[in-house]
Amino acid sequence: EVQLVESGGGSVQAGGSTRLSCTISGTTFEDYAIGWFRQAPGKEREGVAFIDPHDGDQYYYDGAEGRFYTSTDSAQNTVYLQIDSLKYEDTAVYYCTAAPSFGTVVAGDGHWGQGTQVTVSS
Repeated sequence: EVQLVESGGGSVQAGGSTRLSCTISGTTFEDYAIGWFRQAPGKEREGVAFIDPHDGDQYYYDGAEGRFYTSTDSAQNTVYLQIDSLKYEDTAVYYCTAAPSFGTVVAGDGHWGQGTQVTVSS
């Protein structure tokens, strides 16, 4: 069974940085597409970053403005999401998701973690 566990986040001041972790078990994650989504209070869930395992390409949502960056550690079976220059509007629960198909991840139909809260304060 594929399981994902997020960690990191917490309360961070605006302008600061945070790094979220997503540890994957039950599969070798290099064969899986990975996605990071977030859901802010009262808003719909939105995808913010994706990794395509076939070519290793990374994709970010239009509003990323170069502040979001993903990386992987195959030894730890962990994927990271770094967010720099945090803004108040980055406050949300962040989820990682994984699936063998990139399209499945983008559609939000893969395996999900439980989420981790990021709260940006001024």
